[in-house]
Amino acid sequence: MSEVFKGSFTQQEPIPDAGIEAAIAVMKSGRLHRYNLTGDDPGEVALLEREFAEAMGARYCLAVASGGYALACALRAVGVKPGDPVLTNAFTLAPVPGAIASVGAVPVFVGVTEGLVIDLDDLAAKAGEARVLMLSHMRGHLADMDRLMEICRAHGITVIEDCAHTMGARWRGRLSGRDGVIGCYSTQTYKHLNSGEGGFLITDDAEIAARAVVLSGSYMLYGRHLAAPGPEVFEQVKYETPNMSGRMDNLRAAILRPQLARLEAQCAAWTTRYRVVEEGLRGTPGLTVVERPEEERFVGSSIQFLLLDWAEDRIKAVLRRCAARGVELKWFGGAEPVGFTSRYDSWRYAPSSPMPESDRILRSILDMRLPLTFSLEDCALIARIIRAEVGAVFQGQ
Repeated sequence: MSEVFKGSFTQQEPIPDAGIEAAIAVMKSGRLHRYNLTGDDPGEVALLEREFAEAMGARYCLAVASGGYALACALRAVGVKPGDPVLTNAFTLAPVPGAIASVGAVPVFVGVTEGLVIDLDDLAAKAGEARVLMLSHMRGHLADMDRLMEICRAHGITVIEDCAHTMGARWRGRLSGRDGVIGCYSTQTYKHLNSGEGGFLITDDAEIAARAVVLSGSYMLYGRHLAAPGPEVFEQVKYETPNMSGRMDNLRAAILRPQLARLEAQCAAWTTRYRVVEEGLRGTPGLTVVERPEEERFVGSSIQFLLLDWAEDRIKAVLRRCAARGVELKWFGGAEPVGFTSRYDSWRYAPSSPMPESDRILRSILDMRLPLTFSLEDCALIARIIRAEVGAVFQGQ
């Protein structure tokens, strides 16, 4: 009898008890707004910002309402204006081009490689077309950050890193988010910290940090931040920077602080699960495993593999057959978006030209979450199911 997986691909771990207790304390106080404080209490948000800045090795940190807000805030903070072109990945999720469009700027899409990272040759070719790159570390895959930054420095390009899938990941020992001038993170439920919605922006640039804090809706209460520049920096920007409220609240910050304390262990647990699935898939006829470079220390909270040059009906057969056995795979190759699996040519608000090599890769990508509620035995079972069903379709069964 065929094995069937009975777990849930959307079930996350419970919030730690310490987070629940801290959240209850905030609710009992009634002081959920980050600036609604008394006495010398800095508040949960300010404490979280300081702790996240320390964890990421950054001078400044701002906690905000979502990862998408962090991206749009970052664009505004570096001076992107309506009509400006902004380079970004062809392989990403909708909030990235959405953030660019939200400030009135125009995405310029850069191709994807079989390693599922931004095509650095294509980036070099398009480098003269924009002064900002919003780099998406899509699904946790890190490009060669040394070469990427070399290209960007040579062309005077400001790099904003979308680290929604790489919180805690490293390239040659450097934490993701520390190569660009700004790193942006998400704490949406399926990310590495879970507050339902939320995000962070980090930077070492004092003026950018001050602009971001004012943009987030600090009014003139920026002195209550523990991971922000001094008042003299705010004096330079406070009257010319609009308030576009997107603050994090104390309730979400209370939930996040205990999770941040165990981030390193959680990242290791995800990657252990990833390696079990990866090993189980390796050598499957017709399936290409995405090889990870030695310089990359990734966080395996999801896994992708490629069915290169497969016909659409055969890929859909794999999806159906795996689903019938309890394994939920998402496909980025469909002509129409399904759930989150949109592509660069899905976003009709963003002009684009066909990229045949990237289109070939995008048509082949299958994607799967790896929540920490899965055991290693679950991961091995899932890999066996995918291997069997891909093999069956490949052999024409």
